Amino acid sequence: MSLFLRSFSIVIGFHLLILGNVQAAESDPFEGVNRKVFALNEYLDKWLVKPAAKVYRWSTPDFVDQGITNVFYNLGEIRNGVNSLLQADPSNAGKSTARLLVNSTVGVLGFFDVASRWNIQSEKEDFGQTLAVWGVADGPYVVLPMLGGRSLRDAVAFAPDVYLSPLEKIDYVATRNTVRAIDLIDIRADLIDAEQMVSGDRYGFLRDIYQQRRAAAIANGDIADDFDDDF
Repeated sequence: MSLFLRSFSIVIGFHLLILGNVQAAESDPFEGVNRKVFALNEYLDKWLVKPAAKVYRWSTPDFVDQGITNVFYNLGEIRNGVNSLLQADPSNAGKSTARLLVNSTVGVLGFFDVASRWNIQSEKEDFGQTLAVWGVADGPYVVLPMLGGRSLRDAVAFAPDVYLSPLEKIDYVATRNTVRAIDLIDIRADLIDAEQMVSGDRYGFLRDIYQQRRAAAIANGDIADDFDDDF
């Protein structure tokens, strides 16, 4: 067994032990600390990420912006397919595989979403959803530096999803970090218009959106989701 898998097994075991003790706790018991980390993330976003996203949006033609978004979404089909198999959902795994093959070839490395035009659709899946299907509870809400708010289960599940990303196979560190930065800025640029939906306490608003959308994602849309896909 590889070092990664051994480490991951230990983390999951520890994670399950923690979740067993916190299932009955409120969803945000660490709110005081979370708000401090949230404030740091907001500061970094205000002075670093958002300005870069605005420049990117201003300087990038719409079709190029959409194409870049499509490329990163296409790479995510690997994650979708693997997690679908882990959730015993071969149908969605097959659709994700088909989308990956079609968009990577006919769609020119995913720049064009040909699969959607051919009505090949798949559900987004990640290891947090896989753990939920396996019966692992959410755990408390936590806010991580740069990564934002998520449940403890999803925080632990972040590592396997990163491991599945083709971006991690780029050997040259500078190139890998540049591609990651483009992905981050592209995502942030797409969220600029959606910010007008945020009202009242920004921290609480975004936390509630996250929790509702995760519940809907885990249920594959069977739970009503009142918020836009932009979030």
